Parts: sequence; C-alpha cells; structure tokens
Amino acid sequence: MKSVSEGVSDGVQAQFEQALRDLIGKLDIGGISLAGMTQAATHRSYCAEHPGVSSNERLEFLGDSILGLVVGKYIFQTFTSFEEGELTKLRASVVSSQNLSKVARSIGLGGILLLGRGEEASGGREKNSILSDSLEAVMGIVYLELGFAAAERLILSLIKPEIEAHALGPGHSDYKSRLQELLAQMAMKPPVYDVDWSGPDHARVFQATVRVESGVLGSGTGSSKKLAEQRAAEDALEFLSDATGDKSDAGE
Repeated sequence: MKSVSEGVSDGVQAQFEQALRDLIGKLDIGGISLAGMTQAATHRSYCAEHPGVSSNERLEFLGDSILGLVVGKYIFQTFTSFEEGELTKLRASVVSSQNLSKVARSIGLGGILLLGRGEEASGGREKNSILSDSLEAVMGIVYLELGFAAAERLILSLIKPEIEAHALGPGHSDYKSRLQELLAQMAMKPPVYDVDWSGPDHARVFQATVRVESGVLGSGTGSSKKLAEQRAAEDALEFLSDATGDKSDAGE
C-alpha cells in the first residue's frame, strides 16, 4: 500500500500532519496513529488519482456500526419513557448524514480531508455525504486502534448535545411544560429549578433540582442544563404521580 505522502512536498506533508495532530488533540484521542487518521481522512476520489492508497470507506462502514450501537445504547438507557418507535426515530435523526456533517464541521474535519482534484473543485469539503462518511471513518479507526471504550467516549462527546437537542425538540416529551401544567391544576406555585455543574469544560455534568416553595420534587443529571432540568421535571412528575395515585402525567 502506498503512502499518501508520495509525490507531496515535505512542507505540505508537515502541514497536513500538524493538522492531524491538532485534530487528535481537539478530540482527545491521544494514542491514535497518524497513519490511521490519514486513512480516515482519505476520500476515494484521492485514491483514484493515487493508485495503491487506501480510502476511508471500510473504516466508514465500521464506524457506522459502532456509532449505531453507541447511540442506541445511550438513548435506551437515558430516555426510559420513550417507546420503541420514539427511540428508532431519535436514533435515525441523530445519525443522519445531515446531522453528522454538522458535527464534522464543528470540529473542522473538512479541512484535513484528502480529496481528488475534481472533488476539491466541486466543493467536496463541504458536502454532507463526504463529511458524515469521514466522521464515521474517524470513529472506526478510534475503535480499531484504541478500543470500544475510547470510541464510545469520542462518539458521546460529539453526539450527546445532538441527541438532547433532537430528543427535547418537537414531537418528544417536554416534561417541564407538563410539570408546570400539573402544578397549576393543583393550585400550586410554578416550579423553580436550581442547576449546578461539575467536570471539565469538554465533559461537564449538570445536576438540577426542581422545587416548589421549600419542597424539592425531583432531581436529574445531564450533559446540558436543559437536559438536566428535563430529567428533574420527569422525576418530579413521577413523584407526584406516586403521591396522588394518578399516572396520567408520569412518563409515557
């Protein structure tokens, strides 16, 4: 198998390798090889112009499988009130090409891709399909070289905000609104949320409690303030349903 550096000046190769190192640092995947990351960044159009160089397509296949498993496991364990149809819809929206390409842009993945001249000229670095496939290839090489735990950590660090945004968007349960409506029906004051957080900037954990007057009704944690509050509201709904014997406002 040929090296992608064949026919490339030392200066260009050094810049490319530095860009890879910068991305490795940004993603906190120290220990990954430059060779592996290079293959993950190599589009088939580049290989067509450089016979013998391997593309990222096999890594993309593997990464797609790992991504589906990690996302499926996470949403199954996190959104316990979601039925099978809701879980399937949520997973599909999170792993869609459109969503993954947005994540890829956020980490600057397009800037390190190796593309053929034609693909480069046609704006390949901004194409959703190329960006999403390349992101899956990165997930694949992380799994191969660093193991499942490292791949899961990387995937969740990139995807959890997207999961939460889709899960708490239109069509899914808004526990905060439901709690406020229930409290109004019970002639109680509106809920108040207190939120604290811990952990480093790239892996913060938020802890929320919801109270009415001086009484705490529920608590919850999440990787965003919004999710922690929603979980606290869900916990409060379950508490109130147990206290009143009315299950209609608990998680569906």
